[in-house]
Amino acid sequence: MAGEFSRTSRIGDQLQKELAPLIQFEVKDPRLGLVTVNEVRVAKDLGYADIYYTVLGKDDQPDVLAENQAALDSAKGFLRRRLAQEVKLRVMPHLRFHYDQSVVNGSRMSALIDEAIRDDETKQGNEGE
Repeated sequence: MAGEFSRTSRIGDQLQKELAPLIQFEVKDPRLGLVTVNEVRVAKDLGYADIYYTVLGKDDQPDVLAENQAALDSAKGFLRRRLAQEVKLRVMPHLRFHYDQSVVNGSRMSALIDEAIRDDETKQGNEGE
């Protein structure tokens, strides 16, 4: 059980390492921005790989995110073929791209925490007067 997890984890790491330059330098789609591959999770049966990505500086623009998703979806076949050439696996997983909300959520949570701290400091300052 643990061996299978580590194998899929290693495959995911390898796919992530190979995907980043492929997306950046070989996918010629004008809709595609500066995509960062954050994580690749591979199914135990190697049937699919879920690829989690972010787009540099465009996390708050839904139309840009939709264009990037469409560009990645249209490049799936090309990327899968190129990965099969680079990574020696008996079966290359099908690729599924997902926008990674964790970075946006993390910065939003950080801003909320900062705001709450400022509010508390303001209230404590007002009570001391």
